[in-house]
Amino acid sequence: MNAPTPYYVQAGPLATRFNAFFGKLARLGISLAGSAELSVRGRKSGQMQRIPVNPHTYEGAQYLVSARGHSQWVRNMRVAGGGELRVGRKVRTFTATEITDPVEKTAVLRTYLEKWGWEVNRFFQGVTAQSSDAELQATAGDHPVFRITLSN
Repeated sequence: MNAPTPYYVQAGPLATRFNAFFGKLARLGISLAGSAELSVRGRKSGQMQRIPVNPHTYEGAQYLVSARGHSQWVRNMRVAGGGELRVGRKVRTFTATEITDPVEKTAVLRTYLEKWGWEVNRFFQGVTAQSSDAELQATAGDHPVFRITLSN
C-alpha cells in the first residue's frame, strides 16, 4: 500500500515570476511586510536554493511556515537543518527545528494566518485565523513549520 502524497501546491508560471521578483527585491534590500529571501542547500544538488519567505515571530521566537505544503525548500531544510535569510546586505544564518507539537504548531499557524492570511489563505483549504483549534490542527500536517534560531 502506498503512502499518501504529502500536500503541496506547486507554483504556476505567474507565481514563479512573482517569487523571482520578490526574491530580487529582498536581495536589493526591499522587504515587503517583513519578507526575506531564504537560501537553503539543496539536498540533491548541494547548491544553495533561494525563495522568498515570510519569517514569522510568535512569542519572541522566529518561525518559517510553508503555506504551500511540503515544498522543495521544506524537503531541503529537513536535510540541511538550517540556512540563511537575506534582506539586502544583511544575511542571517540560522538553524531550524521542525515543530511537531500540535499545540505550538496550532498557535504559530493561527498567528501566521492573522498576519499573512491575505497572501496565503488560498493554500489552507478554507482554514483561516478565525478557524477553531480543531480545524487548524486538521490542516497542520499539510503545512510544515520550522522554529529558526539565528546564529548571527
